Parts: sequence; structure tokens; C-alpha cells
Amino acid sequence: MAEIVRSGFVEGHHRGSVVALDAGGRVLLERGDVSSPVFARSCNKPLQAMAMVECGLRLEPDLLALACSSHSGEAYHVAGVRRILAGAGLDERALQTPADWPLDEDAREAVQREWGTKAPVRMNCSGKHAAMLATCVVNGWDTATYLDPAHPLQGAIAASFVELTAEPVAATGVDGCGAPVLSTSLTGLARAFSTVVTAADGAAAEVAEAIRRYPTMVSGSRRDEAALLAALPGAIAKAGAEASYAVALVDGRAVALKIDDGSMRARPVVMAAALLALGVTHPVLEQQARSPVLGGGRAVGEIRAVLD
Repeated sequence: MAEIVRSGFVEGHHRGSVVALDAGGRVLLERGDVSSPVFARSCNKPLQAMAMVECGLRLEPDLLALACSSHSGEAYHVAGVRRILAGAGLDERALQTPADWPLDEDAREAVQREWGTKAPVRMNCSGKHAAMLATCVVNGWDTATYLDPAHPLQGAIAASFVELTAEPVAATGVDGCGAPVLSTSLTGLARAFSTVVTAADGAAAEVAEAIRRYPTMVSGSRRDEAALLAALPGAIAKAGAEASYAVALVDGRAVALKIDDGSMRARPVVMAAALLALGVTHPVLEQQARSPVLGGGRAVGEIRAVLD
């Protein structure tokens, strides 16, 4: 899917798979294995958030975007998580995310300068967890066991996930944050994102609009996903661990990809190239499609997609 070029010499490769569908589900682009189940990791979060809205979760749009996020741990992200919890009558002690530093380097250094520590609220999945807890409170479900796959919340999420992807769940695992992670194929993931982006009403439309309005809440102020969304009005996007990524355009076309070795550096490169191959044009895509390879502090090559 991508090659690493240094001083004109191809020194390495990233292999993976990518699929693009139109709004009707017709395949526009296909490379690699797009039908076998994968854990798309945090790409599933908008689909999980949609299920929570269907279960009665009511959040302001910025907080709903945060429920879809793998946030950078910037101050406004942490404050937002605390707002979700406070609205449910809870505090961060209810979170079962592992303690972590902010993903964002500047945010992490700011915490460390103040002698701060790793904390569950700073972990990138804390927005999703806070929303899960709030959904439990709305429904009178137990909050201590909200991560159990047998919990009513997780059952509702799984049922909605199957409906959106139009595929059975072949495997259920434990995500990095401790929540259940459900498998789907890349085709199923693209199908689900297409459904969400084109929804005219209901939970899907609410989630899509939150992502559109607050892209930095879904990721961070210095993240490539936010830059892509700013360049593509009406689109939604979500990246996930192990180099998974899904983007859906306002017209219903959707792209889902995974890099086999989990290298995050190849993820935005391949996505940008796939969107360009679909005829989507923007300087941000041109920039993201070629990531510089450094030597002596200057660009001496690039990481570029290979979709031919």
C-alpha cells in the first residue's frame, strides 16, 4: 500500500488493504483483502456513539463528537469528558479507562510541568467511556460493569453495529481502553460510514453532524484527521489503532483501510491517495499523500502510496 523512499531508493514497504464504496454500496476501489474480519479499533467509535444515542443518550454536539473521539488529551478534551460525567451525576472515578498521558505532545508536557500524572480522564478513549457511563445512567443500568460484553449497553452496541455493517460479528476482543471491540470487514466498515454520513435524521444524522461541526473534538487541534475534515466539508472520519481508518464523503462515498503492520505513518498517506484516486481534490490531500522522510533534519525522501 505504501513505500518508503530515501534518497531515491525504496528502502521499505507497508502492506495492507483498502476499499471504497459509493452510496449504493458499489465497489469503486479495492486493493488487498477487504472481506475478512478485522478489528477496526477506534474507527468503530462513531458507530458505538450512534448506538448510545439510540439508547437515549443526549449530549450537546461538541460532547457527542467527544464521545466519538480518540482525543489528544488537550485541556478542552479533558474538560469535555468531565462535563459528560457531571451531566450524569458522576465524576472521573467512574471511568475504567487505564491511566495515561495525553496523546498530544504539548498537552503531555503541560501536564508534566505542573507535576501532573497519568490519569484515566486523560486517556484518549475517555470521551467514549464517559458517554457509555452516561448512557447507563439514562437507562438505569449498572455503571460498575459497563465494559462487560454481557452488559445491556454492550449488547445494544453490538446489535446496532451488526445492522450498520450488514455483517455478523465474527470476533469480539478487548480494545486498548478495556471496552469490547467488534470485528467487521473493511467493506462492512465502509458501508456503515456511508450509512451514517448520508443519514437525514435520527441517531446517525446526529452523530455525523457532531463530527462535522467539531472535528478537533474527535481527534485534536494538530491531528491529520481534523485537517482532512476541514478540507472536505460534510465528510466524517475516524482513525483507529493498528493503522485503521475510515472516511465518508458527503455524497455517500466511503473509504476504509488498514495497514497490516499497524504503522500509523502510512495511514494518512494511503487514505489521501485513495481519495485522490476517487477524484477528490484539495491541497491538504496532496500534502498528506506524500509524507517526508528525513535525513539530517531535512526531507530526503517520502512515504508514498502504491495503489496501482
